[in-house]
Amino acid sequence: MDNILDGKKTAAEIDEELIKRIALLKEKNVVPGLSVIMVGNDSASEIYVRNKKKRAQKLGINFNEVILPETVSEEDLLKEIDKLNNSDEIDGFIVQLPLPSHISEEKIVNAVKPEKDVDGFAPYNFGKLYMNDPKQVPATARGIMLLLNQYNINVDGKNVVIVGRSNIVGRPVAALMLNANATVTIAHSHTKNLKEITKKADILIVAIGQSEFITSDYIKEGAVVVDVGMDRVDGKLTGDIKFDEVSKHASLITPVPGGVGPMTITGLMYQTISIAEKRANAKR
Repeated sequence: MDNILDGKKTAAEIDEELIKRIALLKEKNVVPGLSVIMVGNDSASEIYVRNKKKRAQKLGINFNEVILPETVSEEDLLKEIDKLNNSDEIDGFIVQLPLPSHISEEKIVNAVKPEKDVDGFAPYNFGKLYMNDPKQVPATARGIMLLLNQYNINVDGKNVVIVGRSNIVGRPVAALMLNANATVTIAHSHTKNLKEITKKADILIVAIGQSEFITSDYIKEGAVVVDVGMDRVDGKLTGDIKFDEVSKHASLITPVPGGVGPMTITGLMYQTISIAEKRANAKR
């Protein structure tokens, strides 16, 4: 098919640009540093961390893992965060979610220094994003924008509909689209007449976590369709969009897997390098 928004291919292309940026940083004796704190042994989290580590090592980013037992106290987790906040070698770090129930996710997210909040979840960074002065941005949202940009999809003036309002995808993508002069509608589980809304979208972005929920009768002919879903049904990975149907009507569409997934990690690496570049400039 020639209408695929190929995230895997795009990630590889952007990797080549990032490798060049890292080489320039190393000439200034700066090596980007990325750390991940993982609590417990959640199998999905382990896969995410492993993929991040693999990409970081490929690019030449120093990758550091902090593995803590599920029984770790909130106080001890905060101490680990404080160490990374004050490390001169770590440009950005993330605390892999979800966390055990005895730990406050809000308190942990708020404890990360905004300038090192490479996942963009701190309230400060969310506020700057919505004020059209983005610093760090949630990685999936950054990855989606990088993917569209790589395919020369201009969102200026376009009608963008986002199905899903999470802090990870829906809300930050909406802000980035507004900042890029798109007209944005956010739909969600309480939205009435969803089909009428999605059929008006020039660009449709779906992140609801319901396997193959969006079918061809939700799609405007020739729309650009971005499927953020990662749903596992009977051992098979599917998206939120019924790909075989929708792909016949979309001008461009992301597959699952191989679409947004690789670009999420690209977004994380892109931001880590950007923070490292600021560190390098500050050393002058």
